[in-house]
Amino acid sequence: MNVRRQHISGIALAAAAALGVGSLSACSSDSAAAGNTDKFDVVASFYPMAFLAEQIGGDHVKVTSLTSPGQEPHDLEVSAKQRTQIEESDAALYLKSLQPSVDEAIAQSGLKTKIDAATLTELEDHGAVEDSHGHEGEEGHSEESEDAEKEEHARDPHIWLDPVKYAEVAKGVGAAFEKADPDHAADYKKNTDALVKKLDDLDTQFADGLKNTKSKVFFTNHAAFGYLAERYGLTMEAIAGLDPESEPSPARIKELQEEAKADGVTTVFYETLVSDKTAKTLAADAGLKTDVLDPVEGITDKSKGDDYFSVMEANLTALRTALGAK
Repeated sequence: MNVRRQHISGIALAAAAALGVGSLSACSSDSAAAGNTDKFDVVASFYPMAFLAEQIGGDHVKVTSLTSPGQEPHDLEVSAKQRTQIEESDAALYLKSLQPSVDEAIAQSGLKTKIDAATLTELEDHGAVEDSHGHEGEEGHSEESEDAEKEEHARDPHIWLDPVKYAEVAKGVGAAFEKADPDHAADYKKNTDALVKKLDDLDTQFADGLKNTKSKVFFTNHAAFGYLAERYGLTMEAIAGLDPESEPSPARIKELQEEAKADGVTTVFYETLVSDKTAKTLAADAGLKTDVLDPVEGITDKSKGDDYFSVMEANLTALRTALGAK
């Protein structure tokens, strides 16, 4: 079963508005107080955004992530202290629709510079696996509200798992940093170009590594890998939907068991930041192996690497093994 994909039109490809200028000197991603330093203070919503800010900003910025290492980003509830951090920072870099609590806090803040990564590339509709909450039997649930809800949840936010889209976002963030701080524009341009080159190389590694495989279908814990699957000609079948905590129905589990036999699937992938119980149960019932496919939403001691690139390379190795790369 292929994941249906439909491009969402009207998504602007634009850099963020001008940032405030400060005296800038160092880079960090810890959870210390974000504002009132002698650097350009950037609050990032979670690891992929923090990584971009650090790589592009280099020595001229201080980056603070709202999501702590080991915390599932979808579950984040912004605290009063973090709201203060946002207010006292020079800029916020986030990905709208992934973390509603962050979206709300940034929207309500008086911060002038709000960089939404979702406006720097095109979000796509990779199709819902299933509506795990369902609306059957509910009264007063109109077709109009249901359509609106589907539209709200249709846009897949996991753009960083596609190196090409991640590079597009990097270019937008780099342009914003250049405009913000013209004294260091040359450094931001140089850092952005270097990052984009590394992402281009990563794209080539994935394209070459997944070109010839016995199977093109992979099972994963939640629907985070739609962009990656589309980019490299694969089909992702997710146990849960875009929300990693959603529970699959018995019918979905049975469907996956049947598809595993039909498509030659060997492995059920799970991830480090959410429970692996359902994935391992499905694997045991269907006689499949298990392995980690990391959505790179945070780096912990369980991660197969210490940064975005090393974890993505580990993902490529895992996919090549599971798909029978030649």
